[in-house]
Order: sequence, then C-alpha cells, then structure tokens
Amino acid sequence: MRGVFPLVVSLLALSPAARGDDWPQWLGPDRDGVWKETGVIEHFPANGPKKLWSVPIRGGYSGPAVVGGLVYVTDYARADGDATNNPAKRGELTGKERVLCLDAKTGQKVWKHEYDCTYSVSYPTGPRCTPTVAGGNVYALGAMGNLVCLTAADGKLVWARDFKKDYNTGAPMWGFCGHPLVYKNLVICIVGGDGTVAVAFDKDTGVERWRALSAPEPGYCAPTLIEAGGTKQLVIWHAKSINGLDPDTGKKYWSVPLEPKYGMAIMAPLKIGDYLFAGGIGHQAVLLKLDPNRPDVSVVWHGRQGTAIYPVNSPPVADGDTIYGVDQPGQLRAVRVSTGERLWSTFKPILGEAKDDDYAGAGSGTAFLVKHGDRYFLFGETGHLIIARLTPERYEEIGRAKLVEPTGDAMGRKVVWSYPAFANKCVYVRNDKEIACYSLAKE
Repeated sequence: MRGVFPLVVSLLALSPAARGDDWPQWLGPDRDGVWKETGVIEHFPANGPKKLWSVPIRGGYSGPAVVGGLVYVTDYARADGDATNNPAKRGELTGKERVLCLDAKTGQKVWKHEYDCTYSVSYPTGPRCTPTVAGGNVYALGAMGNLVCLTAADGKLVWARDFKKDYNTGAPMWGFCGHPLVYKNLVICIVGGDGTVAVAFDKDTGVERWRALSAPEPGYCAPTLIEAGGTKQLVIWHAKSINGLDPDTGKKYWSVPLEPKYGMAIMAPLKIGDYLFAGGIGHQAVLLKLDPNRPDVSVVWHGRQGTAIYPVNSPPVADGDTIYGVDQPGQLRAVRVSTGERLWSTFKPILGEAKDDDYAGAGSGTAFLVKHGDRYFLFGETGHLIIARLTPERYEEIGRAKLVEPTGDAMGRKVVWSYPAFANKCVYVRNDKEIACYSLAKE
C-alpha cells in the first residue's frame, strides 16, 4: 500500500539532569516506549480523566516532549497552499515552522521560535519529529530538513543546519522523519545523499563530526542506539538495508539487506533481549541475533506473508517472547519473537467497537503503545486513550476515554497521528488544532 505518511517510527544516553517523570524525547526517557512513573490510575473515572488544560496549536504530526515543567512541541503555521493529503503527490505550501515551549501545568506559552519554511512533501500538515531535549538544549527537526538547536529555557537559537542546502539533498516524499538522537557530545540525524544517510553533529556547535552510508533513499527511520557485543551500536535502517555502526565514528560494523516498498523504512529497530527486529511494508521483516562477543549479527528469520508484523506509523513494543504492534491494514497484532508466528489480532484499538473483520477504511490504522507496568496505554487514531492488558493469549481492554478529536485526513477518514507524552502523572496529546494535558494521577 503506497503513500502512507510514516511516523516514525534502542536506548538513549540521557543528560544526567533528566528526571524520572520527564518525557524528554520520542518514545520517552529511554527511547523504548516505557512509562515508569507510579501513582497512576488503574481505571478511568466515569467521566474520563480530568482535563487540566488545552491551548490552540497549528498543524503537525510531531509529539510533545516534557522536561523540567516545560512542554516542547512543533507545528506548521500555513500561510498559503493546499494541505490536502495525497499519498502520491507533494503538497506545495508556504508558512512558518515553529518550536513552541509551554508551561506543563497551565499550557501558557513560555517562548516560540519560528522560521519561514516552504513545504514540498506529501502529507504536508506539519513537522513529524518530536523535539529531543538534552543538556539544556532542544533539538528540533522539521519536515523539510531544518535542524535547530535552541536553549531550553528561553528558546535562544544556538545553531541551525539546513539538510537540503548543506548536503545537496531533497526532502523525502513524506518529509524528514528521523527523530534526532543525542549521544555523548553528538546529535545524530538521518539526512540522505551520497555518504550522508546518517550524519553526526557536535551537539553544542552544529559542526559535522562524521558521516556514513549511502542509499537511493534515506528512509524515515529514527537512528537507534543499542548495546550488544560488548559495545554501543548505532542502528540505521534505510531504504536498502539495516546497518550497525560505531556511534562515535560512523564506522560500519555490519549490514543486512532489508528493502521495504516505496523506500518506507520507518520503524526504529527494536532490541528484544539478544535479538533485533525490524519490519515494514511489503512483507519485509527480519529478526537478527546479536553476537554476544562482537558487534555483528546473524539472521534468525525473514518475514513472509502470514507471519510477523509490518509496522508503518507506530513503533511496536516487546515483552518477553512477544512483539505487540500495529500491522497492515491496521490491526493490533501479537507475534512470537523466536519464530514470527502470529498469535492474535484485533482492530478494536483502531476501529473501536467495529468487528475485527470490518477493516474497510482502516488502511495504515494507527495506535501508539506505551508500556506501564503490567498494562499498556494505547493512544488510538480516533483520539481515544485506552488502558489494556496485552498477553500472548489475548487483548483485554480495561477502558477508553476520548481526549481529542481526529483532525487529520488519511485515505478518507479523520485521524490523530501524533505520539503522546507521559510525564508528571499526566498525558499530553495534540491534534492539528489543540494540545491538551490530562491528569492520570490516582486521586
């Protein structure tokens, strides 16, 4: 299925100043989709969770980051052009990309940084990448390849790069989607071009420190940091292969072919114990065994029709020998890690009460999964937050609550395709009109 906006979709070396109740980047503190705060509700109140605030926002798919009592999020203030989503055509828009900082308790604006930005991408509503907050700075990557480093406290511009100009590359069909990764003194990004699929910049100055890999398309996958074989490894999945690099130098350790359709390498490769999984559209999936003694891998199995999962917008999670993720055309599925065997599937988190065989109109259906203890919070594309238990045997829904309206367009239906943030015993969600905070604290 062509033309789905990829929200891409692993560990991060965090700043020592990051607190346990912060959500400083995409997928949370450890970039693994796990929320560790305690004192959180077991069930929704009868009238749903309490809304603490909501404030207007403009278009965008980027999720919020929450650090030190502040919320960071990006959007696109369109001035002119048709923002209709066409999976096979780039929208041509003019406007400003913005990085917004809000008070986490009230939603009041603290500061705003904006710049003129002409869009030429499919699904042109707004930026894709959640800001990454580390060491007192905010790193925000826009849909057209504008990377800015701002001071977290007041939004002062520290440095900026323009990938298109600096690396003579064009924006991918669905925009730049690789959430910036901060590692030691580096910020690592997916750029594209000859020898520059992955580029590491000095996090304080923006000066290039290394470059690596070539591919006809850079893909949409976030750079992912893992530890295996006695060392840190940077995993980069582009349109042709999945690769392991030395994160300090960009030196390639290993490479395995993995070619999804339409260059849609999207999901961040998922480390599961001694294994690494990645999959995408076109029945392209692989489970790799990580060598325990050196940075290398071997293939355990390849996906094929009727096995594995092939994520698009939402990254899967793993628990023991089970992967849980949203497959095509939009069902939540459980898969056995060791074999790729499918265990069960359900459309309920995406389609609500619709029957599981009623998948018409669910193409690229999306629900974002966050693990919390022995249960999961799922934010579905209908704007519902769901509490559920996921086991190898079944999907058990505990409750759901409508938080925001679906305002985006996807293949004839309205959707919310933005990864939420969980911090301060709250959930922070956005659509194309508002960003809102709801309390999830026990009374």
